[in-house]
Amino acid sequence: MTSTPESSVRDRIVAALATDETLLIEMRRDLHAHPELSHREEATTRWIDQHLRDLGLSSTRLAVGTGLVCDLPIGAPVADSRIVALRADIDALAMQDEKDVGYRSQVDGVAHACGHDVHTAAVLGAARALVAVAADAGVVGTVRLVFEPAEESVPGGAVDVLAEGHLDGVAGIFGLHCDPKIDVGHVGTRVGALTSAADLVELTVRGPGGHTARPERTVDLVALLGSLVTETQGVIDTLTERPGDLRLVFGAVHSGDAANVIPSHGLVRGSLRTPDYEVWLRTPDIFRAAVDRVLGGSDATWEISHRRGVPPVVNDAGMTAVLEAAVRDGLGADGVVDTDQSWGGDSFAWYLERIPGSYARLGVHDPASSGPRLDLHASTFNVDERAIRCGATVLALTALGALATASE
Repeated sequence: MTSTPESSVRDRIVAALATDETLLIEMRRDLHAHPELSHREEATTRWIDQHLRDLGLSSTRLAVGTGLVCDLPIGAPVADSRIVALRADIDALAMQDEKDVGYRSQVDGVAHACGHDVHTAAVLGAARALVAVAADAGVVGTVRLVFEPAEESVPGGAVDVLAEGHLDGVAGIFGLHCDPKIDVGHVGTRVGALTSAADLVELTVRGPGGHTARPERTVDLVALLGSLVTETQGVIDTLTERPGDLRLVFGAVHSGDAANVIPSHGLVRGSLRTPDYEVWLRTPDIFRAAVDRVLGGSDATWEISHRRGVPPVVNDAGMTAVLEAAVRDGLGADGVVDTDQSWGGDSFAWYLERIPGSYARLGVHDPASSGPRLDLHASTFNVDERAIRCGATVLALTALGALATASE
């Protein structure tokens, strides 16, 4: 049976977050207006640290320079008391914010278009609520707040959090990610694989170059790059057990400048994604074999740069049950909705390779809106800000529920 906080504690958490809702929205908008790229989140890290200090908490900055962790004691924990973690990612994307709102990004070419500002505000909101009930919450232990930098980079800031030992001794970890496909007031959960593995690839192709009047005398490099983009996926499908097990999508193609010159070099960049962990382990060999088949016999030379990304996020059944109980307790009996495994990747996967936990999808769509459900990374992506209080409520109740399982 999954434990949930006593009704009086739950009511106090809900009341505290209702009082704080305007503040949490202001915090999210402040973050949204001042986004920072991966590994550059200096101001964001200082901003989070100050909010934690205002709560009487002390944080530790990661050795990489950005991101931090903070322990929040519940009751009077002793050396062997249970520790559970709540995670937020804090970096933004290299893209324009094209929304017409007062809190639009003030940093050219950088935007919180993936909801990390919401994640951070929700964890800080959970911290505020937990501080309010910590002395008499009915459970004992520590909630470790993890503010992860560089999630949008490869392999992600989770690797640094783990390398520095911040999850050593932690019994479970939880997190939420914005999902515009889900209405506000609901959370999408799934036991097992939630996301997919994701790698980055870059392929540099070279030839002698030449005149566009005589492509037969050289390597027609642009045509060859076109073949790579259009044919490689089909070859990959023949090298895996099931077509579609490994998805290649190119996001960048660069070559040449003059209309009458066949260039001597070019490159393509893309992502390789798979929902299957075993296929992910074989991805470098599969990709290289596919490229060799497409380019073989062309007289071109090529180099492959394959950056390993992240494995799939695989949710633990027991930890997911704790999170689902918190959703129902905090948002209502219909708050939990099913969600499918996605092709997106997330560095939260590294935590779940080390310890059990659960990652869920926070509904951020306004059901009254007649507009489109803009996808993550859209230039005008935005959220129904009621989701911040919902997320904070779920995370606070999840942390207490996870601590309570230690006494069962």
